[in-house]
Amino acid sequence: MKTRLMAAAALMIIFSCNNAGKTPTPGQVAAGIMERQADVVQSAMAEEWEMERMRRIALDFNKTEEEALAYIRQFFPDVTSEQMKKWEASGALESMNINGEKRYFSRAFRNLFRIDSTCREKFLEINGPEEDPKAPLLQEHLPRVVALTKTKGTDKAEPVTYSITYTLTVPANTIPEGETIRAWMPLPRTDIPRQKDFRLTEVSEPEYIISPDRYVHKSIYMEKKAVKDSPAVFSYSFSYTAYAQYNHFDPLQDVLPYNTSSTDYKEYTKAVPPHIVTDGKVAELAKQIIGNESNPYLQLQKIFSYISRNYPWAGAREYSTIESIPLYVLENGHGDCGQVSLLFISMCRSLGIPARWESGWMLHPGAVNLHDWAEAYLEGIGWIPVDQSFGLQPEPVELFYSRGIDAYRMAVNTDIGGAFFPAKIHFRSETVDFQRGEVEWRGGNLYFNEWDYHLQVHPSGK
Repeated sequence: MKTRLMAAAALMIIFSCNNAGKTPTPGQVAAGIMERQADVVQSAMAEEWEMERMRRIALDFNKTEEEALAYIRQFFPDVTSEQMKKWEASGALESMNINGEKRYFSRAFRNLFRIDSTCREKFLEINGPEEDPKAPLLQEHLPRVVALTKTKGTDKAEPVTYSITYTLTVPANTIPEGETIRAWMPLPRTDIPRQKDFRLTEVSEPEYIISPDRYVHKSIYMEKKAVKDSPAVFSYSFSYTAYAQYNHFDPLQDVLPYNTSSTDYKEYTKAVPPHIVTDGKVAELAKQIIGNESNPYLQLQKIFSYISRNYPWAGAREYSTIESIPLYVLENGHGDCGQVSLLFISMCRSLGIPARWESGWMLHPGAVNLHDWAEAYLEGIGWIPVDQSFGLQPEPVELFYSRGIDAYRMAVNTDIGGAFFPAKIHFRSETVDFQRGEVEWRGGNLYFNEWDYHLQVHPSGK
Protein backbone atom coordinates (compact mmCIF):
# COMPACT_ATOMS: atom_id res chain seq x y z
CA MET A 1 0.00 0.00 0.00
CA LYS A 2 2.80 2.41 0.95
CA THR A 3 4.47 1.84 -2.45
CA ARG A 4 1.24 2.55 -4.33
CA LEU A 5 0.67 5.78 -2.38
CA MET A 6 4.23 6.95 -3.06
CA ALA A 7 3.80 6.18 -6.76
CA ALA A 8 0.55 8.12 -6.86
CA ALA A 9 2.16 11.09 -5.08
CA ALA A 10 5.07 11.06 -7.50
CA LEU A 11 2.70 11.00 -10.43
CA MET A 12 0.75 13.96 -8.99
CA ILE A 13 4.00 15.92 -8.78
CA ILE A 14 4.88 15.01 -12.36
CA PHE A 15 1.44 16.02 -13.60
CA SER A 16 1.68 19.30 -11.67
CA CYS A 17 5.01 20.08 -13.32
CA ASN A 18 3.66 19.28 -16.73
CA ASN A 19 0.36 21.12 -16.33
CA ALA A 20 1.47 24.57 -15.15
CA GLY A 21 0.78 23.82 -11.50
CA LYS A 22 -2.72 22.42 -12.08
CA THR A 23 -3.82 19.59 -9.81
CA PRO A 24 -4.29 16.40 -11.86
CA THR A 25 -7.72 14.91 -12.10
CA PRO A 26 -8.35 11.42 -10.67
CA GLY A 27 -8.54 10.15 -14.25
CA GLN A 28 -5.10 11.55 -15.05
CA VAL A 29 -3.65 9.98 -11.91
CA ALA A 30 -5.21 6.60 -12.78
CA ALA A 31 -3.91 6.81 -16.34
CA GLY A 32 -0.44 7.64 -15.09
CA ILE A 33 -0.43 4.71 -12.68
CA MET A 34 -1.60 2.35 -15.43
CA GLU A 35 1.11 3.63 -17.78
CA ARG A 36 3.78 3.11 -15.10
CA GLN A 37 2.47 -0.39 -14.37
CA ALA A 38 2.50 -1.23 -18.08
CA ASP A 39 6.12 -0.11 -18.32
CA VAL A 40 7.06 -2.26 -15.33
CA VAL A 41 5.28 -5.29 -16.81
CA GLN A 42 6.88 -4.76 -20.21
CA SER A 43 10.33 -4.46 -18.64
CA ALA A 44 9.78 -7.61 -16.59
CA MET A 45 8.62 -9.54 -19.65
CA ALA A 46 11.66 -8.38 -21.63
CA GLU A 47 13.94 -9.55 -18.82
CA GLU A 48 12.11 -12.88 -18.60
CA TRP A 49 12.35 -13.37 -22.36
CA GLU A 50 16.09 -12.65 -22.38
CA MET A 51 16.59 -15.28 -19.68
CA GLU A 52 14.58 -17.75 -21.77
CA ARG A 53 16.60 -16.89 -24.88
CA MET A 54 19.82 -17.56 -23.00
CA ARG A 55 18.43 -20.92 -21.85
CA ARG A 56 17.64 -21.83 -25.46
CA ILE A 57 21.12 -20.79 -26.59
CA ALA A 58 22.62 -23.09 -23.95
CA LEU A 59 20.52 -25.95 -25.36
CA ASP A 60 21.79 -25.23 -28.89
CA PHE A 61 25.44 -24.83 -27.83
CA ASN A 62 25.96 -28.16 -26.10
CA LYS A 63 29.23 -29.49 -27.58
CA THR A 64 32.62 -29.26 -25.85
CA GLU A 65 36.02 -28.36 -27.27
CA GLU A 66 37.11 -31.98 -26.82
CA GLU A 67 34.20 -33.14 -28.97
CA ALA A 68 35.06 -30.52 -31.59
CA LEU A 69 38.68 -31.67 -31.80
CA ALA A 70 37.67 -35.34 -31.96
CA TYR A 71 35.42 -34.65 -34.95
CA ILE A 72 37.82 -32.38 -36.83
CA ARG A 73 40.82 -34.70 -36.33
CA GLN A 74 39.03 -37.28 -38.47
CA PHE A 75 39.88 -34.98 -41.37
CA PHE A 76 42.81 -32.92 -40.05
CA PRO A 77 44.76 -35.05 -37.51
CA ASP A 78 47.23 -32.25 -36.81
CA VAL A 79 44.72 -29.41 -36.40
CA THR A 80 46.07 -26.62 -34.18
CA SER A 81 44.38 -24.30 -31.72
CA GLU A 82 45.34 -21.38 -33.98
CA GLN A 83 43.44 -22.95 -36.87
CA MET A 84 40.43 -23.54 -34.62
CA LYS A 85 40.47 -19.87 -33.63
CA LYS A 86 40.57 -18.81 -37.31
CA TRP A 87 37.55 -20.95 -38.11
CA GLU A 88 35.73 -19.54 -35.09
CA ALA A 89 36.59 -15.95 -36.05
CA SER A 90 35.29 -16.48 -39.59
CA GLY A 91 31.96 -17.87 -38.37
CA ALA A 92 32.63 -21.25 -39.98
CA LEU A 93 32.94 -22.96 -36.57
CA GLU A 94 30.24 -21.51 -34.37
CA SER A 95 31.05 -21.29 -30.68
CA MET A 96 29.92 -19.29 -27.67
CA ASN A 97 30.93 -18.79 -24.06
CA ILE A 98 28.26 -20.46 -21.90
CA ASN A 99 28.59 -20.04 -18.13
CA GLY A 100 32.30 -19.36 -18.45
CA GLU A 101 33.04 -22.31 -20.72
CA LYS A 102 33.46 -22.48 -24.50
CA ARG A 103 30.64 -24.42 -26.10
CA TYR A 104 30.05 -25.26 -29.74
CA PHE A 105 26.75 -25.23 -31.61
CA SER A 106 25.32 -28.76 -31.82
CA ARG A 107 25.58 -28.74 -35.63
CA ALA A 108 28.81 -26.73 -35.86
CA PHE A 109 31.16 -29.61 -36.65
CA ARG A 110 29.40 -30.78 -39.81
CA ASN A 111 28.65 -27.17 -40.72
CA LEU A 112 32.37 -26.36 -40.74
CA PHE A 113 32.80 -28.80 -43.62
CA ARG A 114 29.99 -27.11 -45.53
CA ILE A 115 31.02 -23.51 -44.97
CA ASP A 116 34.84 -23.36 -45.15
CA SER A 117 36.07 -24.09 -48.69
CA THR A 118 39.21 -25.98 -47.59
CA CYS A 119 37.24 -28.13 -45.16
CA ARG A 120 34.57 -28.74 -47.79
CA GLU A 121 37.17 -30.01 -50.26
CA LYS A 122 38.67 -32.26 -47.57
CA PHE A 123 35.27 -33.72 -46.73
CA LEU A 124 34.59 -34.49 -50.41
CA GLU A 125 38.05 -36.01 -50.80
CA ILE A 126 37.42 -38.46 -47.96
CA ASN A 127 33.69 -39.13 -48.28
CA GLY A 128 32.94 -38.34 -51.89
CA PRO A 129 30.06 -36.09 -52.99
CA GLU A 130 26.82 -36.25 -51.03
CA GLU A 131 23.85 -37.42 -53.03
CA ASP A 132 20.87 -35.09 -53.15
CA PRO A 133 17.72 -37.26 -53.23
CA LYS A 134 15.83 -34.37 -54.85
CA ALA A 135 18.22 -33.95 -57.78
CA PRO A 136 16.95 -36.67 -60.18
CA LEU A 137 13.35 -35.61 -59.62
CA LEU A 138 14.04 -31.89 -60.13
CA GLN A 139 16.14 -32.50 -63.23
CA GLU A 140 13.00 -33.86 -64.87
CA HIS A 141 10.36 -31.81 -63.09
CA LEU A 142 11.71 -28.28 -63.54
CA PRO A 143 12.24 -28.32 -67.36
CA ARG A 144 8.82 -29.94 -67.72
CA VAL A 145 7.20 -27.17 -65.66
CA VAL A 146 8.89 -24.51 -67.81
CA ALA A 147 7.76 -26.21 -71.02
CA LEU A 148 4.17 -26.90 -69.92
CA THR A 149 3.52 -23.42 -68.56
CA LYS A 150 4.80 -21.93 -71.82
CA THR A 151 2.81 -24.28 -74.05
CA LYS A 152 -0.42 -23.83 -72.08
CA GLY A 153 0.03 -20.08 -71.56
CA THR A 154 -0.39 -20.40 -67.79
CA ASP A 155 1.82 -20.02 -64.73
CA LYS A 156 0.82 -23.29 -63.02
CA ALA A 157 1.36 -26.93 -64.00
CA GLU A 158 2.26 -30.44 -62.83
CA PRO A 159 -0.23 -30.85 -59.94
CA VAL A 160 0.60 -33.35 -57.21
CA THR A 161 -2.05 -34.59 -54.75
CA TYR A 162 -0.89 -35.35 -51.21
CA SER A 163 -2.36 -37.43 -48.42
CA ILE A 164 -0.67 -36.53 -45.12
CA THR A 165 -0.88 -37.46 -41.45
CA TYR A 166 0.64 -35.12 -38.88
CA THR A 167 1.32 -36.26 -35.31
CA LEU A 168 2.46 -34.28 -32.28
CA THR A 169 3.33 -36.21 -29.11
CA VAL A 170 3.92 -34.84 -25.61
CA PRO A 171 5.66 -37.56 -23.58
CA ALA A 172 3.96 -38.98 -20.49
CA ASN A 173 4.25 -36.95 -17.26
CA THR A 174 5.61 -33.84 -19.00
CA ILE A 175 2.97 -31.81 -17.19
CA PRO A 176 0.86 -32.64 -14.12
CA GLU A 177 -2.06 -35.05 -14.49
CA GLY A 178 -5.35 -33.36 -15.28
CA GLU A 179 -3.82 -30.19 -16.70
CA THR A 180 -4.84 -29.10 -20.21
CA ILE A 181 -2.31 -29.28 -23.03
CA ARG A 182 -2.89 -26.75 -25.82
CA ALA A 183 -1.43 -27.50 -29.26
CA TRP A 184 -1.25 -25.59 -32.55
CA MET A 185 -0.17 -27.63 -35.59
CA PRO A 186 0.39 -26.75 -39.29
CA LEU A 187 -2.12 -27.02 -42.12
CA PRO A 188 -1.80 -26.18 -45.84
CA ARG A 189 -3.16 -22.73 -46.64
CA THR A 190 -6.40 -22.46 -48.57
CA ASP A 191 -5.85 -18.90 -49.82
CA ILE A 192 -2.85 -19.61 -52.07
CA PRO A 193 -3.62 -20.25 -55.77
CA ARG A 194 -0.97 -23.01 -55.94
CA GLN A 195 -2.85 -25.09 -53.34
CA LYS A 196 -6.34 -26.47 -53.97
CA ASP A 197 -8.91 -29.03 -52.80
CA PHE A 198 -7.92 -29.18 -49.14
CA ARG A 199 -9.88 -31.81 -47.20
CA LEU A 200 -9.52 -32.72 -43.54
CA THR A 201 -10.17 -36.47 -43.31
CA GLU A 202 -9.43 -37.47 -39.71
CA VAL A 203 -8.79 -35.71 -36.38
CA SER A 204 -7.83 -37.30 -33.06
CA GLU A 205 -9.81 -34.82 -30.93
CA PRO A 206 -13.58 -34.33 -31.31
CA GLU A 207 -13.23 -30.57 -30.95
CA TYR A 208 -10.70 -28.50 -32.89
CA ILE A 209 -10.30 -25.02 -34.39
CA ILE A 210 -8.86 -24.16 -37.82
CA SER A 211 -7.46 -20.64 -38.07
CA PRO A 212 -9.11 -18.27 -40.57
CA ASP A 213 -7.14 -17.36 -43.72
CA ARG A 214 -6.51 -13.84 -42.44
CA TYR A 215 -3.98 -15.28 -39.97
CA VAL A 216 -0.49 -15.60 -41.45
CA HIS A 217 0.07 -18.94 -39.69
CA LYS A 218 -2.41 -21.59 -40.86
CA SER A 219 -3.05 -23.93 -37.94
CA ILE A 220 -5.33 -26.53 -36.43
CA TYR A 221 -5.74 -26.16 -32.66
CA MET A 222 -6.57 -28.94 -30.21
CA GLU A 223 -6.65 -29.50 -26.46
CA LYS A 224 -6.17 -32.64 -24.36
CA LYS A 225 -6.00 -33.40 -20.64
CA ALA A 226 -2.74 -34.88 -19.39
CA VAL A 227 -3.13 -38.46 -18.17
CA LYS A 228 -0.63 -39.96 -15.73
CA ASP A 229 1.90 -42.30 -17.39
CA SER A 230 0.33 -41.79 -20.84
CA PRO A 231 1.67 -39.67 -23.70
CA ALA A 232 -0.63 -37.01 -25.13
CA VAL A 233 -0.93 -37.69 -28.85
CA PHE A 234 -2.53 -35.20 -31.24
CA SER A 235 -2.98 -36.34 -34.83
CA TYR A 236 -4.90 -35.45 -37.98
CA SER A 237 -4.96 -36.43 -41.63
CA PHE A 238 -5.71 -34.37 -44.70
CA SER A 239 -5.31 -34.17 -48.45
CA TYR A 240 -4.74 -31.33 -50.91
CA THR A 241 -3.28 -30.67 -54.36
CA ALA A 242 -0.21 -28.50 -54.98
CA TYR A 243 0.86 -26.99 -58.30
CA ALA A 244 4.25 -25.94 -59.59
CA GLN A 245 4.51 -22.33 -60.73
CA TYR A 246 6.72 -20.65 -63.29
CA ASN A 247 6.26 -17.14 -64.64
CA HIS A 248 7.21 -16.45 -68.25
CA PHE A 249 7.89 -12.77 -68.96
CA ASP A 250 10.34 -10.46 -70.63
CA PRO A 251 11.88 -8.32 -67.87
CA LEU A 252 12.53 -5.39 -70.20
CA GLN A 253 9.11 -5.31 -71.82
CA ASP A 254 6.64 -6.77 -69.32
CA VAL A 255 7.81 -5.39 -65.97
CA LEU A 256 6.24 -1.97 -65.36
CA PRO A 257 7.14 0.88 -62.98
CA TYR A 258 5.80 0.38 -59.46
CA ASN A 259 2.78 2.20 -58.11
CA THR A 260 4.65 3.38 -55.04
CA SER A 261 1.53 4.89 -53.47
CA SER A 262 -0.34 1.56 -53.28
CA THR A 263 -1.00 -0.01 -49.88
CA ASP A 264 0.67 -3.31 -50.84
CA TYR A 265 3.77 -1.55 -52.13
CA LYS A 266 4.20 0.32 -48.86
CA GLU A 267 3.48 -2.81 -46.81
CA TYR A 268 5.99 -5.05 -48.58
CA THR A 269 8.84 -2.57 -48.93
CA LYS A 270 8.95 -1.50 -45.27
CA ALA A 271 11.42 -2.67 -42.67
CA VAL A 272 10.11 -5.00 -39.96
CA PRO A 273 12.97 -5.18 -37.43
CA PRO A 274 14.75 -7.19 -36.31
CA HIS A 275 14.46 -9.78 -39.08
CA ILE A 276 13.54 -7.66 -42.12
CA VAL A 277 16.15 -4.93 -42.34
CA THR A 278 16.31 -2.29 -45.09
CA ASP A 279 19.22 -0.11 -44.03
CA GLY A 280 22.85 -0.38 -42.95
CA LYS A 281 24.97 -3.30 -44.17
CA VAL A 282 22.03 -4.99 -45.91
CA ALA A 283 21.18 -1.95 -48.02
CA GLU A 284 24.82 -1.17 -48.77
CA LEU A 285 25.52 -4.68 -50.04
CA ALA A 286 22.32 -4.77 -52.09
CA LYS A 287 23.37 -1.59 -53.89
CA GLN A 288 26.83 -3.02 -54.57
CA ILE A 289 25.33 -6.20 -56.00
CA ILE A 290 22.98 -4.51 -58.48
CA GLY A 291 25.43 -1.85 -59.65
CA ASN A 292 23.77 0.30 -62.32
CA GLU A 293 20.91 -2.13 -62.99
CA SER A 294 17.50 -0.43 -62.72
CA ASN A 295 15.08 -3.18 -63.83
CA PRO A 296 13.41 -4.70 -60.72
CA TYR A 297 13.51 -8.31 -61.92
CA LEU A 298 17.12 -8.08 -63.10
CA GLN A 299 18.01 -6.51 -59.74
CA LEU A 300 16.23 -9.36 -57.99
CA GLN A 301 18.06 -11.87 -60.18
CA LYS A 302 21.43 -10.38 -59.28
CA ILE A 303 20.64 -10.60 -55.56
CA PHE A 304 19.38 -14.18 -55.95
CA SER A 305 22.54 -15.25 -57.79
CA TYR A 306 24.86 -13.45 -55.37
CA ILE A 307 23.33 -15.03 -52.27
CA SER A 308 23.33 -18.45 -53.96
CA ARG A 309 27.04 -18.22 -54.71
CA ASN A 310 28.25 -16.62 -51.49
CA TYR A 311 26.22 -18.00 -48.57
CA PRO A 312 26.32 -21.82 -48.40
CA TRP A 313 23.61 -23.75 -46.66
CA ALA A 314 24.36 -24.82 -43.08
CA GLY A 315 22.29 -26.25 -40.27
CA ALA A 316 20.76 -23.40 -38.30
CA ARG A 317 20.41 -22.39 -34.70
CA GLU A 318 16.87 -21.90 -33.44
CA TYR A 319 15.67 -18.61 -34.91
CA SER A 320 14.40 -17.41 -31.53
CA THR A 321 18.00 -17.22 -30.30
CA ILE A 322 19.21 -14.92 -33.11
CA GLU A 323 18.92 -11.16 -32.67
CA SER A 324 18.76 -10.24 -36.39
CA ILE A 325 18.73 -13.04 -38.96
CA PRO A 326 19.85 -11.07 -42.06
CA LEU A 327 22.78 -9.59 -40.15
CA TYR A 328 23.62 -13.03 -38.79
CA VAL A 329 23.96 -14.33 -42.37
CA LEU A 330 26.20 -11.42 -43.39
CA GLU A 331 28.39 -11.74 -40.30
CA ASN A 332 28.75 -15.54 -40.37
CA GLY A 333 28.85 -16.18 -44.12
CA HIS A 334 26.19 -18.90 -44.22
CA GLY A 335 22.51 -19.56 -43.66
CA ASP A 336 19.76 -22.10 -43.92
CA CYS A 337 16.62 -21.71 -46.06
CA GLY A 338 14.82 -19.20 -43.83
CA GLN A 339 17.92 -17.20 -43.04
CA VAL A 340 18.90 -16.59 -46.67
CA SER A 341 15.23 -15.95 -47.52
CA LEU A 342 15.09 -13.17 -44.93
CA LEU A 343 18.31 -11.73 -46.34
CA PHE A 344 16.81 -11.84 -49.85
CA ILE A 345 13.56 -10.20 -48.66
CA SER A 346 15.48 -7.52 -46.77
CA MET A 347 17.71 -6.71 -49.76
CA CYS A 348 14.75 -6.54 -52.13
CA ARG A 349 12.81 -4.22 -49.85
CA SER A 350 15.87 -2.00 -49.41
CA LEU A 351 15.82 -1.50 -53.21
CA GLY A 352 12.08 -0.80 -53.35
CA ILE A 353 11.13 -4.28 -54.63
CA PRO A 354 8.15 -5.67 -52.69
CA ALA A 355 8.99 -9.06 -51.16
CA ARG A 356 7.40 -11.30 -48.57
CA TRP A 357 7.83 -14.55 -46.66
CA GLU A 358 6.30 -17.92 -47.43
CA SER A 359 7.09 -21.19 -45.65
CA GLY A 360 5.90 -24.61 -44.62
CA TRP A 361 7.23 -27.98 -45.72
CA MET A 362 9.10 -29.41 -48.70
CA LEU A 363 7.64 -32.77 -49.70
CA HIS A 364 10.14 -34.14 -52.22
CA PRO A 365 10.35 -37.94 -51.88
CA GLY A 366 13.32 -38.80 -49.68
CA ALA A 367 13.74 -35.18 -48.57
CA VAL A 368 10.61 -34.24 -46.58
CA ASN A 369 11.53 -31.40 -44.26
CA LEU A 370 10.74 -27.92 -42.93
CA HIS A 371 11.36 -25.28 -45.58
CA ASP A 372 11.16 -21.51 -46.13
CA TRP A 373 11.14 -19.43 -49.31
CA ALA A 374 9.91 -16.04 -50.52
CA GLU A 375 7.80 -14.17 -53.03
CA ALA A 376 8.55 -10.93 -54.87
CA TYR A 377 6.14 -8.59 -56.61
CA LEU A 378 6.70 -7.25 -60.12
CA GLU A 379 4.32 -4.62 -61.47
CA GLY A 380 2.59 -5.98 -64.55
CA ILE A 381 3.38 -9.59 -63.56
CA GLY A 382 2.20 -10.08 -59.97
CA TRP A 383 3.71 -12.12 -57.14
CA ILE A 384 6.37 -14.63 -58.22
CA PRO A 385 7.84 -17.37 -55.99
CA VAL A 386 11.55 -17.23 -55.19
CA ASP A 387 13.33 -20.09 -53.44
CA GLN A 388 16.63 -18.57 -52.40
CA SER A 389 17.85 -21.69 -50.62
CA PHE A 390 17.33 -23.98 -53.63
CA GLY A 391 19.22 -21.32 -55.54
CA LEU A 392 20.96 -21.79 -58.87
CA GLN A 393 20.16 -25.05 -60.65
CA PRO A 394 21.94 -26.96 -63.43
CA GLU A 395 21.28 -25.73 -66.95
CA PRO A 396 18.98 -25.30 -68.78
CA VAL A 397 16.93 -24.05 -65.79
CA GLU A 398 19.65 -22.28 -63.80
CA LEU A 399 17.41 -19.41 -62.67
CA PHE A 400 14.17 -21.40 -62.29
CA TYR A 401 13.83 -20.58 -58.58
CA SER A 402 14.18 -16.84 -59.19
CA ARG A 403 10.70 -16.89 -60.78
CA GLY A 404 9.25 -20.32 -60.04
CA ILE A 405 8.66 -23.11 -57.55
CA ASP A 406 8.19 -26.86 -57.80
CA ALA A 407 5.02 -28.76 -56.87
CA TYR A 408 6.51 -30.50 -53.83
CA ARG A 409 5.42 -27.96 -51.24
CA MET A 410 3.00 -27.36 -48.41
CA ALA A 411 2.70 -23.61 -47.81
CA VAL A 412 1.60 -22.84 -44.24
CA ASN A 413 2.76 -19.26 -43.56
CA THR A 414 2.62 -15.96 -45.43
CA ASP A 415 4.59 -13.84 -42.95
CA ILE A 416 6.78 -14.11 -39.87
CA GLY A 417 5.97 -13.75 -36.19
CA GLY A 418 2.20 -13.48 -36.57
CA ALA A 419 -0.57 -14.13 -34.06
CA PHE A 420 -2.15 -17.54 -33.54
CA PHE A 421 -5.84 -18.41 -33.49
CA PRO A 422 -6.82 -18.95 -30.78
CA ALA A 423 -4.21 -16.76 -29.15
CA LYS A 424 -1.13 -18.24 -27.51
CA ILE A 425 -0.60 -17.11 -23.91
CA HIS A 426 3.03 -17.97 -23.20
CA PHE A 427 6.28 -17.43 -25.13
CA ARG A 428 6.46 -19.11 -28.52
CA SER A 429 8.98 -21.87 -29.16
CA GLU A 430 9.51 -20.48 -32.68
CA THR A 431 9.26 -16.69 -32.70
CA VAL A 432 9.66 -16.30 -36.47
CA ASP A 433 8.25 -19.31 -38.31
CA PHE A 434 5.58 -21.97 -37.72
CA GLN A 435 6.09 -25.49 -39.10
CA ARG A 436 6.56 -27.97 -36.26
CA GLY A 437 3.84 -26.64 -33.98
CA GLU A 438 3.46 -24.82 -30.68
CA VAL A 439 2.52 -26.38 -27.33
CA GLU A 440 1.74 -24.88 -23.93
CA TRP A 441 -0.17 -25.44 -20.71
CA ARG A 442 -1.27 -23.29 -17.79
CA GLY A 443 2.25 -23.40 -16.35
CA GLY A 444 4.06 -22.14 -19.46
CA ASN A 445 5.33 -22.93 -22.92
CA LEU A 446 6.61 -26.39 -23.83
CA TYR A 447 9.79 -25.94 -25.84
CA PHE A 448 10.84 -28.15 -28.76
CA ASN A 449 12.92 -30.45 -26.56
CA GLU A 450 9.79 -31.37 -24.59
CA TRP A 451 7.70 -32.91 -27.40
CA ASP A 452 8.00 -34.64 -30.77
CA TYR A 453 6.40 -34.19 -34.18
CA HIS A 454 6.14 -36.25 -37.35
CA LEU A 455 4.76 -35.55 -40.82
CA GLN A 456 4.04 -38.64 -42.92
CA VAL A 457 3.29 -38.39 -46.63
CA HIS A 458 1.19 -41.34 -47.76
CA PRO A 459 1.63 -42.70 -51.29
CA SER A 460 -0.69 -40.99 -53.74
CA GLY A 461 -0.87 -40.37 -57.47
CA LYS A 462 -0.76 -37.21 -59.48
